Amino acid sequence: QVHVVESGGGLVQPGGSLRLSCAASRSIFSFLAMGWYRQAPGKQRELVARITNGGNTNYADSVKGRFTISRDNAKNTVYLQMNNLKPEDTAVYYCNAVSFDARQSDYWGQGTQVTVSS
Repeated sequence: QVHVVESGGGLVQPGGSLRLSCAASRSIFSFLAMGWYRQAPGKQRELVARITNGGNTNYADSVKGRFTISRDNAKNTVYLQMNNLKPEDTAVYYCNAVSFDARQSDYWGQGTQVTVSS
């Protein structure tokens, strides 16, 4: 069974930085793409950043220039470096992995809380 597990959330002041990690239970190259989503209270879950198997990345407009998604193939881990954090970045952040098999549902982590507040 495939698992993805997030870590690295916490409380940070505006302007600060955090790095989230998502560890997969198998090679990240076995996925079509991996990404980060977030969900704030009362809002829908939204895509934050994604990296494809081929290494292409895309970002939500609200985080471009501040967040960077990257991966460590040897550790089967995807990272989200978040800089210049703003209160509106406060949310639960979820790791997502998309299978090459269209019949397979996406894999989701349990989420990690990020709170940006002074």
